[in-house]
Amino acid sequence: MFKKMLLITLLAVIAIPVFSQTPSAAELLRRVDNNEIYTTIEYEGEIIIEYGGRRFVKAMKAWARGNTHSFIEFTNPEDRGTKYLKRDGRLFVYSPDTEEVMLISGHMLRESMMGSDMSYEDTLDNETLSSRYNPAHAGSEVINGRDCWVLQLTARRRTESYPTRKLWIDKEYGDLIRYELYALSGVKLKEYQLLKVEVISGRRFPTEGEMRDLMRRDSKTVFRMKNVILDRPIADSVFSQRNLER
Repeated sequence: MFKKMLLITLLAVIAIPVFSQTPSAAELLRRVDNNEIYTTIEYEGEIIIEYGGRRFVKAMKAWARGNTHSFIEFTNPEDRGTKYLKRDGRLFVYSPDTEEVMLISGHMLRESMMGSDMSYEDTLDNETLSSRYNPAHAGSEVINGRDCWVLQLTARRRTESYPTRKLWIDKEYGDLIRYELYALSGVKLKEYQLLKVEVISGRRFPTEGEMRDLMRRDSKTVFRMKNVILDRPIADSVFSQRNLER
């Protein structure tokens, strides 16, 4: 999940063996949640944005602890020094142009993050899908040559940004191959597909994915990760306001 891209989002998938029978919808959703659990992550990332006939490439370094704390620093020339700090459900940005820190809140959360197909709001989802949605089986389907279970998720709360989600889960490995996000009206807003998985520290881990915001014409964002380090302790100072302003 791209949210988890910048943040990121974002996504550690553990290998799952072939099942002799179809797991319940609730069990499948718990597996998706569990696959995203890691203590910490460090990586270098690249965001490739194609929009309006133009192509933008942004580079960054990122650190995260669980799904509540993350720190991102952009290193490409155009955005060098721009930093994001996610901490306890709040998102801050530091701009080297103004030398100021701003809390991103309210209507700003729905805006595009760094011009990508992800919104700021997408990066702040801290709770598990199991705690926020009721799952139901929606059959099986082959996606990119992989046999998948399909889940339909319905939000338990009216405050969810995406009242309905649809997930495709690889039957052999448990990878989240694809997902779609829908508005209350049933209009599809965004879609994501997994592009690459690597085995890191003994687990299957998604290192490349693509997000499309369908409300933006001819737009897509590809997120790539490299030099991924999982579960190595990260100092509290990394996720501090002082580090954001440094």
